[in-house]
Amino acid sequence: MHDEFKTLRKFDAGQGRDGFLFSLPALEEQGIGKISRLPVSIRIVLESVLRNCDGKKVRRKDVETLANWNAKAPANTEIPFVVARIVLQDFTGVPLIVDLAAMRSAVARLGRDPKIIEPLVPVDLVVDHSVQVDFFRSPRALELNLDMEFKRNRERYQFLKWGQQAFKTFQLIPPGIGIVHQVNLEYLAKGVLEKDGVYYPDTLVGTDSHTTMINGLGIVGWGVGGIEAEAGAVFLSVLGADFIQNAHRHHVFRPGQAFAHRDRAVVLAVVVFRLPCLAACLAGVEAEAVR
Repeated sequence: MHDEFKTLRKFDAGQGRDGFLFSLPALEEQGIGKISRLPVSIRIVLESVLRNCDGKKVRRKDVETLANWNAKAPANTEIPFVVARIVLQDFTGVPLIVDLAAMRSAVARLGRDPKIIEPLVPVDLVVDHSVQVDFFRSPRALELNLDMEFKRNRERYQFLKWGQQAFKTFQLIPPGIGIVHQVNLEYLAKGVLEKDGVYYPDTLVGTDSHTTMINGLGIVGWGVGGIEAEAGAVFLSVLGADFIQNAHRHHVFRPGQAFAHRDRAVVLAVVVFRLPCLAACLAGVEAEAVR
């Protein structure tokens, strides 16, 4: 665990347990910006940048830049923001699992452990875009429609089920449960997440146009395209100045304008996913696996 600014603090998590968090007041005490005056949405992003600061992928300068954010003169810089989780619907989720499977195949061909290819943050895929109404005006309409849906999409659903057991951080929400933004609001949203004893705010990107509904629960979340979501799953999303400028003002959280450029071949692979140069993507993964 990295603690570049020495801001990790212990607190009472209840029932005799201790928890840890990265303290923004402790960061402000060091004279690094007037953090208590920042909008809440900016502070949530800052907590993520602080928590993930390792001096490499996320640098001290990134924390200092965001901590000194000024609404009147925002810095034109990229912010390496690692989201807590990612929500997908099946249209964009299936290609993501295909890409991860292709990366694992490339690593396996090199004689390495394919399990090194794993989403770095939890990924939830809600299957909700395949429903067709073939039966109606019947008490059994829901049952019959679901049965028909599984028959039509059997191969795709089998592949997704394989993905759920193959990747530890991938969860599949099957058909018939609800639409993606409803499931996100009522089931997936946690408010606060915990990993290795460290507690941190729930944040996300989602590939559904209604992802921003989650802002109503005080959770920072916004909609992105499939490639941006995949970048977040495999590495991290980098948010540009347009996000920082507009997030607090409109509560409409925008995707970043660029990907991380400081990492190695895996990030290159993420950027070129599902483009004609897929061969270059796999070549990049193989280069990283050999390294």
